[in-house]
Amino acid sequence: MSAAPSARGGDAPVLGVGPSIHSIPPGGQECPPHAYRGRLAPSPTGYLHLGHARTFWTAQERATEQGGVLILRNEDLDRQRCKPEFMTAMLEDLRWFGCEWQEGPDVGGPHAPYKQSGRMPLYRAAFEQLRAGGFLFPCTCSRQDVLRALQAPHQGEDEPVYPGTCRAVTGDKWQVTGDVRADAGGDLSPSWRFRVPDGRAITFLDGLLGPQSFTAGKDFGDFIVWRNDDLPAYQLACVVDDAAMGITEVVRGADLLASTARQLLLYEALGLVAPAFFHCPLMTDERGVRLAKRHDALSLRALRQRGCSPPELRAAWRQSPTA
Repeated sequence: MSAAPSARGGDAPVLGVGPSIHSIPPGGQECPPHAYRGRLAPSPTGYLHLGHARTFWTAQERATEQGGVLILRNEDLDRQRCKPEFMTAMLEDLRWFGCEWQEGPDVGGPHAPYKQSGRMPLYRAAFEQLRAGGFLFPCTCSRQDVLRALQAPHQGEDEPVYPGTCRAVTGDKWQVTGDVRADAGGDLSPSWRFRVPDGRAITFLDGLLGPQSFTAGKDFGDFIVWRNDDLPAYQLACVVDDAAMGITEVVRGADLLASTARQLLLYEALGLVAPAFFHCPLMTDERGVRLAKRHDALSLRALRQRGCSPPELRAAWRQSPTA
């Protein structure tokens, strides 16, 4: 562990270039040697589609195989896009498809609340721990600012590698009190980025896809953990919740492989034990385009209304496992 200037202008320990991070569960694809806890973590920003269903069904099958517990967590932090009607549809459609969970917003459990909008104190505590440890720096760059600095005309699907524009900004310029994040003059609020250890290899063994390796500063850059609208970013909220809920394996789509590398850095910085990971292939439409919530025709709700049955849908994707 090396020392470097903190985001607040002093000296504090940060992750330095050194030994690679390895997250390899004992026995390769097996999960850590304690009671299995998996999770479904949908966001009610639209109707769930067939790709969601396949991933969630995989999560359920793995929990069942291990004799474990499955948790449903409502990731409802997007204030503008999350709607009550989508939350209701999410529960109805998953139940119709055959998914069963033992803990969740509709059934309760020992780790309530099971909606992220009710878990803000946990996220704030983690943010302050990271900030006090010197892992964060304030940033006023928009996504477009980052793309312009990189001379990148297209956003792509993943977060662009941050060029380090605000790395030298000291945190003591900003007042952070309770829910208010603004500079000393009361102007633009910053986002807060995690300072990645450039050149460090983040390696983990995926339960389906095998060995994975990402290089910090090359494959991904300094990433946002707290947004300028005073909400935690996905990376931080996901890590905090999975750790607090005792999740032992995260089953999700392969588009989040790079997010796993980012999250392993957060687990380390927060002193938390990382779960195992299992990333499922993405499902595409007839044109080869990855399914998204805008694919209304392939939403579970539309398929249900057309008279499709869950066994028929599951049989179809098993005949075409790479779809």
